[in-house]
Amino acid sequence: MLRGRRCLMVGLAREGTALARFLAQAGARVTVTDQLPAERLAEPLAALADLPLAYALGGHPVAGLLQDTEAVFASPGVPQTTPVLVAARERGLPVSTETRLFVQLCPGPTVGITGSSGKTTTTSLVGEMLRAAGQPTWVGGNIGQPLILELDRMSADSWAVLELSSFQLELYGPQAGVHDDLALGGALVGGGTSPHIAAVLNVTPNHLDRHASMEEYAQAKHNILRYQGPADWVVLNPDDAWTARWIADAPGRVVQFSRRHQVSLGAYLDGDTVLVCREGRQQTVCTVSDIRLRGAHNQENVLAACAVALVAGVDPAAMREAIAGFTGVEHRLEPVRTLDGVLWVNDSIATSPERAVADLRSFDQPIVLLAGGRDKHLPWGDWAAEVARSVRVLVLFGEASDLVERELARAGVTVALHRGETLAGAVALARREARPGDVVLLAPGGTSFDAFGDFAARGQHFKELVRQL
Repeated sequence: MLRGRRCLMVGLAREGTALARFLAQAGARVTVTDQLPAERLAEPLAALADLPLAYALGGHPVAGLLQDTEAVFASPGVPQTTPVLVAARERGLPVSTETRLFVQLCPGPTVGITGSSGKTTTTSLVGEMLRAAGQPTWVGGNIGQPLILELDRMSADSWAVLELSSFQLELYGPQAGVHDDLALGGALVGGGTSPHIAAVLNVTPNHLDRHASMEEYAQAKHNILRYQGPADWVVLNPDDAWTARWIADAPGRVVQFSRRHQVSLGAYLDGDTVLVCREGRQQTVCTVSDIRLRGAHNQENVLAACAVALVAGVDPAAMREAIAGFTGVEHRLEPVRTLDGVLWVNDSIATSPERAVADLRSFDQPIVLLAGGRDKHLPWGDWAAEVARSVRVLVLFGEASDLVERELARAGVTVALHRGETLAGAVALARREARPGDVVLLAPGGTSFDAFGDFAARGQHFKELVRQL
């Protein structure tokens, strides 16, 4: 399918690097382009040094790049409005991604999990449940390593569990207008692509700095189930306003999970007991006290994982085993240390106000909150109300500090407020202000891109600062 084809890889981040290698090893003639110059791409260029690739770095010269190109692949960080992608579509070229191509080529069943929050925890836990059931399982997508390079190790019995972001799902739709002779054997055209089991945990405002509207963002999420067939499964949350409306017209078989209501097929919470139900048979998985993750939002993540695992054939005993051993994922309500009676917690992944609110509701103790970073054009009103309820001291840092302070004033919220400018300054202020019995919580509400490459780099720096105290 790929041998001898002229392919363009746009973006040399993690997925772009992996896909460039896959395409080249499959015999394609690959050109890689990135907006950054070569001196800022030393690591990915070194990783690809053994391959016969062509490069166009420091920009995307449309005419030169597309002249002989037959297929275009984009990293999820590349906006769909980028001129080279717009021009590719206008010329009838297929435009795809690493995760879409993987789902199309994977020999075994695929599970795709998306949502505005909770998808990493749920994806990781589903992987653990499948492994506890003895299934050969790979976990990747938006977390860990791209799975495209693992295809030769997989079989029809392998399970692939992918976390999928709205950026990745944007290109799961049909490739309208693609010339038949450029369809790469049909893999890049047709009615769109969705995984065999798709789960949408929730849809709340997020990434509105990139998506033009909430509707556009939600529609990208909807792609994960939009192209399923009647033999596929979709796991939806009836308690969420967006996902509830997709239940009635889902093309696949619907499974539900809920903290509030009993469901006839899926997983739900009955008091403090997690139950799964299928074909009228209810089975106990565990109790809330068996869940080692903090917060009501993590109870929802566990329920979602159980619903996915149920239709993947995992029995409740294996679900229970995985839940009991699962202590969470790095940078997600991660305890760092207790110092002088103060618990320091890292939730650098909280890149939206809504996610930060869920974190604040996970603690009964007084909170010293570190907030800021870069704003994503999201509403801060609910966050301000929760700060008034649960935060004793607020320490702001980063690019969004002025905006957050204005939002607090607009909401009429008065809280002990300090400005740390940098994360290091914020940690020093939190150390000074914290009292025994407090929780110092990094839940920024904004992205890390004002000062760090990603949320993980920010969380790692926070942990290093705290361990040095």
